[in-house]
Amino acid sequence: MKAKKKNKHKQDNFVPKIVSSELVKSVEAPVQIEEPKKDIIDNKELKISTEKVVNNLVQEKKLKLDENILKVEEIKPVSNSLSAALLLPMSVVFLSIALSASLIISASIIARSLKDSTLSINGSNNTNQAAAAQPTAQPSQPTTQVSLDQIKSIFNGNNIKFGDANRKVLFVEISDPSCPYCHIAGGKNSELNKQAGQQFLLVKDGGTYVSPVEEMRKLTEQGQASYAWVYSNGHGNGQIGAEALYCAYEKGKFWDVQDILMSNAGYNLLNNTVKNDRSQASKLAELTKDAMNSDDMLSCINSGKYTQKLTESQALASSLGVSGTPGFFVNNTNFAGAYSYKDMESVVTAALK
Repeated sequence: MKAKKKNKHKQDNFVPKIVSSELVKSVEAPVQIEEPKKDIIDNKELKISTEKVVNNLVQEKKLKLDENILKVEEIKPVSNSLSAALLLPMSVVFLSIALSASLIISASIIARSLKDSTLSINGSNNTNQAAAAQPTAQPSQPTTQVSLDQIKSIFNGNNIKFGDANRKVLFVEISDPSCPYCHIAGGKNSELNKQAGQQFLLVKDGGTYVSPVEEMRKLTEQGQASYAWVYSNGHGNGQIGAEALYCAYEKGKFWDVQDILMSNAGYNLLNNTVKNDRSQASKLAELTKDAMNSDDMLSCINSGKYTQKLTESQALASSLGVSGTPGFFVNNTNFAGAYSYKDMESVVTAALK
């Protein structure tokens, strides 16, 4: 009994490796399959077998073809993404280069424009434009150390001067009648002072700025100080105006002509019309006719008698270490720029004691 039970158990777990012809008949019934005779092949069965093989091959090729198509479709987006990834940085680089070039060109144009037109006049509406520079509260030292004897020598030479070298206070102004900050310091061009900024607004206009030239003139006329005027090309359009001041000094009309040339009208004329053109001198003579005979002024300018003097004047300014305008000296203390007289007052007061 035990042996029989053991055999039954093995039969239940047995998996046949070969299927008999009888089993095939039962599965594919009612088709009758005859046992082929040796060396004889049924044409019909061969045809069916052949069709199955062909169909299997077609299906297999189709599957492989579909797989290849799928792979191509998968590669295509990757290729597109790669192209986009490569093109994007390139486009950014080209754009950056273009923007950089544009900025450089713009900066160059702006810098050149500022250099050429800063502190210039808009002749069409007679409006002055000046940058509000910030002079420091302390006097600066010139590039060359200047002695008091050098300052005194200016009053002993053939220069525009009032008073002598023996007074306690010696004022020297290095100026250009076309220079905007010279006009600001002159105190006769309120329009320019207003546009230059609050710090240059004159006291008479509600500001705190005190014209140094006006105060120097007062002290000189009072006999407490001496004053000298020296030309230096600080703005580029002041040669004819400077010659006019020498011509006026010759006739004892310096301050009268200076007041006109340092006004808004004088600034506009020198910078917009005359511009060192001697053929335009008649217009300058016309502007200053109330201060000096216009024929005398025109004759003096056209003679060119002071042209060489301007060259000597510029050499004198350079010897004092002055490279810009305006420049002021109170004795040998240098104030480079359009300082308010308030900044100079303590030096003046100390010298007068």
